[in-house]
Amino acid sequence: MPTPPIAEPRPHTLTLHNHTRHDPYFWLRERENPDVLAYIKAENEYTAAVMAPTKSLQEALYNEMLSHIQETDEELPTYKGGYYYYERTVEGLQYPIYARKQGSLSAAEEILLNPNDLAAEFPFLEVGLFEVSPDHTKLAYSLDTTGGERFTIYFKDLSTGNLFADQIPNTLYEGEWVDNQHFIYTTVDDAWRSAYVWRHTLGQPQSVLLYHEPNALYEVQLYKTKDEAYVAMWLFNMETYEIHLLSAENPTADFALIHPRQTGLRYLVEHHHGRFFILSNENAPNNQIMVAPAATPQKEHWQPFLPYDPDVYITQMEPFAGHLVLHERRGGLTALRVIDLATQESHLVTADESAYAFLPQENPEFHTTHFRYGYISFVTPETIYGYDLTTRQRTLLKQKPVPNYHAADYETTRIWAPARDGAQVPITLVWKRGTVPSPDTPFFLYGYGAYGYNREPLFDPNRLSLLDRGFIYAIAHIRGSSTLGRPWYEQGKFLHKKNSFTDFVDSAQHLIAEGYTSPAKLVIMGRSAGGLLMGAVLNMAPELFTAAIAGVPFMDVVTTMLDTSIPLTVGEFDEWGNPQDESYYHYLLSYSPYDQLEAKAYPHVFVTSGLNDPRVQYWEPTKWVAKIRTLKTDNHHVLLKTNMGAGHAGASGRYDYLREIALEYAFLLDALGMGESEP
Repeated sequence: MPTPPIAEPRPHTLTLHNHTRHDPYFWLRERENPDVLAYIKAENEYTAAVMAPTKSLQEALYNEMLSHIQETDEELPTYKGGYYYYERTVEGLQYPIYARKQGSLSAAEEILLNPNDLAAEFPFLEVGLFEVSPDHTKLAYSLDTTGGERFTIYFKDLSTGNLFADQIPNTLYEGEWVDNQHFIYTTVDDAWRSAYVWRHTLGQPQSVLLYHEPNALYEVQLYKTKDEAYVAMWLFNMETYEIHLLSAENPTADFALIHPRQTGLRYLVEHHHGRFFILSNENAPNNQIMVAPAATPQKEHWQPFLPYDPDVYITQMEPFAGHLVLHERRGGLTALRVIDLATQESHLVTADESAYAFLPQENPEFHTTHFRYGYISFVTPETIYGYDLTTRQRTLLKQKPVPNYHAADYETTRIWAPARDGAQVPITLVWKRGTVPSPDTPFFLYGYGAYGYNREPLFDPNRLSLLDRGFIYAIAHIRGSSTLGRPWYEQGKFLHKKNSFTDFVDSAQHLIAEGYTSPAKLVIMGRSAGGLLMGAVLNMAPELFTAAIAGVPFMDVVTTMLDTSIPLTVGEFDEWGNPQDESYYHYLLSYSPYDQLEAKAYPHVFVTSGLNDPRVQYWEPTKWVAKIRTLKTDNHHVLLKTNMGAGHAGASGRYDYLREIALEYAFLLDALGMGESEP
């Protein structure tokens, strides 16, 4: 086998709260240092050498995954203002084509944007904004060509197909047309925080600054109310929200405040016929719906619209002319509730399986009784239904085609694992019929558990390559997510963060105890904050796992959270805590994967990184790999694959992305001794 690269240790100490840490790989943060780039290149070469014997397996996996993709396909069109908007893919092309038809689906196609025209010029390409003006004559779109999530906004005249001279660099994902000439967007500060709101008038050389958020704990996003009467400026951190509104009838006016930020109060607003619906946690940890007159929207005028139900977590509201649709979580699963605004009667949209997810869809029309929603599960590809809000009739509009797949060959269920403190952790599983749980059954366990984000049981055709080889695949819905409501999230953050890690370990132990698999056959994966999860559980219970994939992992928790020059750090204080506070410092240190590495046996580990990643800096996974190499007492592989031309999400092209997945799956199969296995 090739010899792994060893990074030179260079003494460096960090002292705070009368505590000193030694970090011999601190120098790997020096992005422009030739020694750093040489080490990263050496790691990539080592990974390529170790994985070279699996080349045929990687190619087989790639072809299998490709065989389950309808390469030429068209999204279900969305109707708005007389046009049908959609995306379509073409075999052999990396990116979708954005198009529309006027009046009828049989009308001539108008291509609005084809990113494939730029694919040869830019190895990485991501479309951020894609917003058509209210009169449908102009398009605002933005592109990122590095993976660093810094976008340039372009404006296109759809009547001629020509670009306007206006270009706006260094933007994020946020932007909304107020009317047909005025466009509101955001830019970031030096810490990559969305902090500035601007108004651009087409044809004018300079944009006008409307707002700057000086508090480093807050960011700003934009959204338009469903009826398009207002653009909302949403100032927020993870604990507190503040909303300002701009009337579309007066695009050059100032934003008007609804209610000033009040620590711990979160609220969002939607306009509906002269009143505002307000989704708020006011006296309601799992949120309730309030209502207030549009003329007096201040908090003292908010009134409950529905009785609060502590067992129902309301996550989103969609008002239509005659109905209100609520996106909810009930018993750990998503739900859709429809309320008739004339009668106040409500009902739930039914689901077909015991483990599933409803997916929000574009519903841009306000004056309609026709509602679209997505439905998906581990065995059901994304399916879009049309739903009549009045008659409750459901119509199948489209199911994403998956060639060479038969849903009846697979089954899914949900079980519960007891956590060490008595909590019950939901786990969703899928396997191919005929697979028998046993200590010899290969098992893939995924986890995330942060920011209240829920990893839903989504269908993934790439996963079939594992299921067809006899794997059981599962997601542990650990604390730190909001699977069981806002309290489930709050029990996995701040000084309760270790619940996320112990929930995952307890889930693995439960699966082993119940005979689903054994440590010799159990592999795990997490990305980003889920990569932190991987690092933490590998330190806590390495004996439970044979291999792990840590994607762009947040490994160096204390050092990162102490460095406010790093993008996003300050805003993360409301998730992890501020280590300038001594209690948080010692708590973060007690689970930081980089700091807790020690001399012992670890499983096989495959680590990914992006040199342009603004969310998890490349040096976190790089330092972790350098350090574990000097400590581990086993002969297992630790591989680092750094994408030198991309960021947090990896490759942008759909074929390039499949090759990345094939490499990771080949690593896991090889670690399990299944490198020669066939589906």
